[in-house]
Amino acid sequence: MKIVYVSFAILLVFPLQRGGRAGLQLLTITTGAWPDGGAIPDKYAQKGHDVSPPLAWAWTGQRPSNIASYVVIVHDLDASVGNGTDDMLHWLVWNIPASKDGLSEGMPQGATLPDGARQISATGPNYRGPAAAALGPPHHYVFEVYALDSMIDVPAVGAPPPQTRAAVISAMGGHVRGKGVYFGTYRR
Repeated sequence: MKIVYVSFAILLVFPLQRGGRAGLQLLTITTGAWPDGGAIPDKYAQKGHDVSPPLAWAWTGQRPSNIASYVVIVHDLDASVGNGTDDMLHWLVWNIPASKDGLSEGMPQGATLPDGARQISATGPNYRGPAAAALGPPHHYVFEVYALDSMIDVPAVGAPPPQTRAAVISAMGGHVRGKGVYFGTYRR
């Protein structure tokens, strides 16, 4: 049920564009690491030392001409944080150059990547792999890619990760031109 909820929530936050602008275009996300909805291998989990998986995206239709950057958000739908109003942020990368069509495996740590993109997770400026407890049910991880018609002026350091995530999502409002989603599950 949570997966359906997230899909509807995204449409509420980033509705289809009106008034002469192109509608929200779909992106197809792929990885050779696991099938969509399948089990995430240990290599890409905390057990495997937090190696980020390779991600690629492609437009299902014509790519809008005004794409300026991409945003990747990875989160655990089954792990609430704080007072239960948010889920666990495993990776947020923004200002990925529009010329990119993916992220390579094993992205480096650091607030700013070599191409100028910025990143953060619940544990710092890096990808944080899944680590759902072995005794419970598998957790559901969502890998979202957004195409924007602008860059985002939010620093990667200086605020707690939940505030940075909220600031990036707020800055995305009105600028999303494309979106894709990929799923994985994990349990130790």
